[in-house]
Amino acid sequence: MADELGAELGVDRTLLLVDDDEPFVKRLAKAMEKRGFLPETAGSVAAGRAIALTRPPAYAVVDLRLEDGNGLDVVEALRERRPDCRIVVLTGYGAIATAVAAVKIGATDYLSKPADANDVTNALLSRSEALPEPPENPMSADRVRWEHIQRVYEMCDRNVSETARRLSMHRRTLQRILAKRSPK
Repeated sequence: MADELGAELGVDRTLLLVDDDEPFVKRLAKAMEKRGFLPETAGSVAAGRAIALTRPPAYAVVDLRLEDGNGLDVVEALRERRPDCRIVVLTGYGAIATAVAAVKIGATDYLSKPADANDVTNALLSRSEALPEPPENPMSADRVRWEHIQRVYEMCDRNVSETARRLSMHRRTLQRILAKRSPK
């Protein structure tokens, strides 16, 4: 498998993995190494930015929400230092608003967790500009509501009080909704 991917990877196989979930990032690094990549890991925005500025990789997988900030800061640093870097943003809080923000900043693709090494590899190496097939099952009403709340939350710069005001919702109710994972 690594031989087949070798031609697609090219000469520079460097890969930066930025995620604060240490067991996940170790497993992903090991799996990506088997696929021919040369992974380097970082557990925070600060560490990811430092690597991006000193040794910008050809590929990167960046978690959106990290303990010390937003993974999009790492994406911006990568774009500044290496515009051709193929970047995939991973998150456990998949929302349309954050996907759009990630792509606008320069991410190549956006995946919701849990994503396995095959999903990540396919996203990193995907060169086609073809549109993906529409989903067989449309979003549920709960999911559409959740997406709308996330979009307004991002528009309000993650200000819970302002978001609650705009949605005509009690602030604590909104906090409970934001603390939960996205519905299916």
